[in-house]
Amino acid sequence: MSAERVLCGRYEVGEVIGRGGMADVHLGRDRRSGRRVAIKMLRKKLAEDPVLRTSLQREAQTLRRLHHRGIVALHNAGQDEVRDGSGEEHAAPFIVMEYVAGRSLRELLGMGRLSLAKSIHYQVGVLRALEAIHRAGVVHRDIKPANVMVTSRGAVKLVDFGIARPSDDPAATVSDVEMLLGTPRYLSPEQARGETADARSDLYSAGCLLFELLLGRPPFAGDDPIALAYQHVHEPLPRTDTGIPALDAVVVRALAKRPDERFQDARAFRDALQSATKHVAPHRDSTTDHTARQREGSTPWDSSPSEKRTAPRSSSTTRTRARDSRSSSSTDTR
Repeated sequence: MSAERVLCGRYEVGEVIGRGGMADVHLGRDRRSGRRVAIKMLRKKLAEDPVLRTSLQREAQTLRRLHHRGIVALHNAGQDEVRDGSGEEHAAPFIVMEYVAGRSLRELLGMGRLSLAKSIHYQVGVLRALEAIHRAGVVHRDIKPANVMVTSRGAVKLVDFGIARPSDDPAATVSDVEMLLGTPRYLSPEQARGETADARSDLYSAGCLLFELLLGRPPFAGDDPIALAYQHVHEPLPRTDTGIPALDAVVVRALAKRPDERFQDARAFRDALQSATKHVAPHRDSTTDHTARQREGSTPWDSSPSEKRTAPRSSSTTRTRARDSRSSSSTDTR
């Protein structure tokens, strides 16, 4: 890997492999361990924004609370100073995470309809991860196909905790900015109304994901975020016909408009899903489909596959130095 810069004398920062609403994710290498990592950094023009800096720090704090094989692991977090090609120094807050080799569900869905067995396998993986997240007192608030990674061995990992909040945070509502950063296509009715999100909000979003896995399309669609939010709040759920009535009932309950009519926790959702599909032959493949294996190498954050492969490399030479040795010291957890 050709490093564009080195953070804190330790993390080689390579090519951009994913883009989010406020940050880029780079392929990186930890010089101490030699392992590949994913490095999330605010874009240069946004790095001085105190709100966004706080958001990135909060994401790191959230990940420190979570330890589960279905959740991307945090390795380190801190801040460095970067001198770009023009000689200007700027702050570079960063998060160093586990590098996940595989594809997002968004990409896999874009390759064609998934088998019922695979769909159930992936959904169960998402729900197991949500069990751990909610047990730790966290609400993800942005469950969607792009934030679900499937590794080359078929394991599921949830990523991107950029707008996650503690479940007891009274400010855990969706701001206009966060709605744009998130995806209204998977937004719960209460989030669309600007109300506080709780674990059941994540389960509604997971219900949208299940609907798309099974039927090949999200329950509500459109390009206008406001119109999408309106559909989640007011429009009846489109007809669900999987050919398995018990499975249809699971989808309908997961997508109930009222939180108290949904599954009340991820375990109940998972149990109902597995019971409804107990006669479906389980998905036992150790890898994703052969196309995904040939194209393996994605990492957790992406807006589209093309963005990963066409992200420009910087031609400027940069150098870094630690601003605060305490903030940039290693906090490896894995």
